[in-house]
This record gives sequence, structure tokens and C-alpha cells, in this order.
Amino acid sequence: MSDIGDLRIRPNEARGAPAAEDSPPQERKLFVQSFGCQMNVYDSQKMTDLLGREGYGAAAGPEDADLIILNTCHIRERASEKIFSELGRLRELKALRAVEGRKTKIVVAGCVAQAEGAEIHRRQSAVDVVVGPQSYHRLPELLRRAEREKHVVDTDFPVEDKFGFLARPTPAETRKRGVSAFVTVQEGCDKFCTFCVVPYTRGAEFSRPVAAILEEAAALTAAGVRELTLIGQNVNAYHGADGRGGEADLAALCAELARASGVKRIRYTTSHPNDMGEALIEAHRAQPKLMPFLHLPVQSGSDAVLAAMNRKHTSAGYIALCRRIRAARPDIALSSDFIVGFPGETDADFEATLQLIEDVGYASAFSFKYSPRPGTPGAERTDQIAEDVKSERLARLQALIESQRQAFNRAMVGRTVEVLIERRGRHPGQIAGKSPYLQAVQLEGGDELIGESVAVEIVATGPNSLFGKLASETTARPPAAAEQSARGLV
Repeated sequence: MSDIGDLRIRPNEARGAPAAEDSPPQERKLFVQSFGCQMNVYDSQKMTDLLGREGYGAAAGPEDADLIILNTCHIRERASEKIFSELGRLRELKALRAVEGRKTKIVVAGCVAQAEGAEIHRRQSAVDVVVGPQSYHRLPELLRRAEREKHVVDTDFPVEDKFGFLARPTPAETRKRGVSAFVTVQEGCDKFCTFCVVPYTRGAEFSRPVAAILEEAAALTAAGVRELTLIGQNVNAYHGADGRGGEADLAALCAELARASGVKRIRYTTSHPNDMGEALIEAHRAQPKLMPFLHLPVQSGSDAVLAAMNRKHTSAGYIALCRRIRAARPDIALSSDFIVGFPGETDADFEATLQLIEDVGYASAFSFKYSPRPGTPGAERTDQIAEDVKSERLARLQALIESQRQAFNRAMVGRTVEVLIERRGRHPGQIAGKSPYLQAVQLEGGDELIGESVAVEIVATGPNSLFGKLASETTARPPAAAEQSARGLV
């Protein structure tokens, strides 16, 4: 999954659910800090909902929290060390609160928890509970155990489906989170790329049944959600039970969701090129609710590096795939992930990556310097690339990607697109939303438009967003060939 940074998620006020006799709901406060990918944001919301039923309300920050959860990600460079640095600060906070007679519990959840396990307790004794991403539905039980035991660790891969044990947010909670929502449809990965820890921290691929996803989507749309982003570590490998004795692929799932009247937009992330089948490509042609934005990580443009990464695709195959996708949906915007400085990457390998970027043309991308993940084959290689070389290559790659992103944005000026209005803007009288191509758009308008899809004429671009005005047209036009040429492959 792509790294989206560090988010702090505060639960809403206690929902009136019964709580333990010795800890009334109004006295218990929760603070969740979520690192990393979209899956972690979803998981953090689910933990918040689950603990809300246990009587935990919102803490303004860790200083006010009786329970602090760090929901960790292993994608970021030196992820473990950053978490331990944060735990050092929380240890001091916990000690200070103890002097004041206030009890604090600290939980480390997510992929770093899965990878490090009991080592987290050894290095930081202030942590009460360590729980992996497949076991967080057990948090209430684990917290009760922590009252009796000094340190609790649960990094198993349980047999039961955790989604069946999770609390559903109330309509009021859903409305507070906005008109766009993540829905996990798939977890885990069977690809075993040599740079990646996901198969070890999230486990084998698992797909939720279609009926369970439709039920969750119905609850979200009934509360005002209009855009669903289907997420998974390898989302286009989705193969969930269809309720008729068979399995549905992602294209079939999108078709089912599109039939729901409340769903206006559907997105999905993150995909593997090898699972981008013809049915899913055709869905981009045939399904108007499926947005014309596709995150399709390639990682490198060098076949030698791709083989060393165990990606099981070639640069030529990836480029051909992009051509087929664009033939089905000419206005589609492509995004990708790139790793520079993978062990053994030569100057020629890196130049091949730059050439692939030139050939494909991207609307955006995530890019990283390779950093070894303990336990992965890439970390054991002896031909690691010097840090200064990785930094120089990353700067060149990001400059090229940025030039393409800005060209893509500039090509939108003068065009009219449907914008889903999500929230108030930064300034009075301003509202903000997203284009079909996942661009931030700001314009003048009233709060009554929040949750609506409106035709917006794009009039200008900024460094990170577009600026528009409400258009008189009732139907938006797709970008013309001039915009497609800014992305290449035409």
C-alpha cells in the first residue's frame, strides 16, 4: 500500500455503550495515532469504533488519553526506530500521569507490532499491549488481560474472520468522517516481493464475502457517504464469495456496488499489474461510477531489477498493459510507486526507470529510496546502494514525476469536470472536493453542496490543487486529447 503519512484519529464522544464497572465511560479517553497507508486509516477507525462500544470517548491529544494506540506501518524508512522514538516520549507522559494518579495504557498495533512482537516490550516496558493487524478485533479482551498481566502480545493470524467481530460506526460517526470512505475488501499478499514485509505482517491473501461488503457499503451510503474506495494490499486480486457458491472478482464487486443508488463514485487501491485482468480493464470502459484514476505500481523500469524484486512482470508488459487500459478509458489518469536504489541497481537500470516514466506519463506517483526491511530477501543482499547515490536518483525521479503531474494539472484548465464536494474550504465561502482524477479542487460555494457532485469549470492550478467555478453545464466533459498527450502513450 502507498504511504500516506501520519494521521491522528480521535473517536467521537462515548456512545452510551456499557463499560467496565470500575471505569465509567466518561472517565476513559482514547487517542489513536495512525501511521502509513490507507489500510491503517481504516483499521484505526475500526479500533476507534470498537473501543467506543467499550466506553472510550475522545481525547484531544495523548496528554488527555487513558488509552493511547500507535497504529504502525512498516512501509516507511526506519519505521521501527520512529515508533520507538515516539514510545520514548509516551513513556515519560505515562510516568507523569502516574504521579498525578492517572492510569495510562499504551498499545502498539499494526505492522511494526506484527514484525517486532515481544521485542517491543523488551525495548520499551511502558507498552501494555502489542497487537498485530489481524487481531485488533480482540482489543477489549487484550486490555482486560493487561489489567492482570504486565505485558500482553497477540500477533497470531486467527482462524476467525476479524471483520465479523468489528463494531460498525453509527450514522452520526460516519457523517462526521465525511462523504468519502474506505472499505477494506481484501487483505494480505501472496506475491512475496523481495523488498516487502506485507506477506509476513498481513499474511496470505484473504477476500471478504460480497454480501459483507455490500452490507457495509449500504450502511455508509445511508449515512451520507457518496464515494467508496475499496482497499487491500493487493486489491485487484480480490476473489470473494459471491453467495451463490462461486467467487466474484473485483470487476464483479464494483458492478454490484454500482447498483446501489447511494454510491456515486467507486475507486480502488492498491493494485498489482499481474492481477489487472481484462474484466477489470473492461469495467473501466463500461462502468461510469468507476473513477478514471488507477494506482498501478511498477516499482522499476529495469527488467533486471524487477526480476530481483520478484515482481513477475516486465517493463514492456507493464507499458503494454497501460496501453490496453487507456484504450478502454482514454481519459484515465495513472499513478504508480517507484523504489530507487534497490540492491544491485545500476545507472543503466535507473535510466530505464526514467524512460518508463517518460513512456507512460503519470498524473502522480509515490517514490521512495530503498530501505531494507528485516527478514526480507532484499535486506540480505550484499550489493546495497550507497545512500548518496539513492538520494541523487530519487531527486531526479521526483523532478520528472512532478513535471508530469503539473502538466496533467495544467491541461485541466478550461475544462469542466464533475467534482464531489467533500467539505468547507480554508476560507469563508469556499468549498473543496475531488475531481474524478483524485485532484483537490477548491471553489466558491455554499455548504449545501457538500456531498453533491457538481459540474465545475477549472480556471487555474496551484502547487497542490485546482481552482474552479460552478459551471452552467449539467454534464461534465472528459478531458480532450491535449490532456492525454500530457501523460504520454497516445
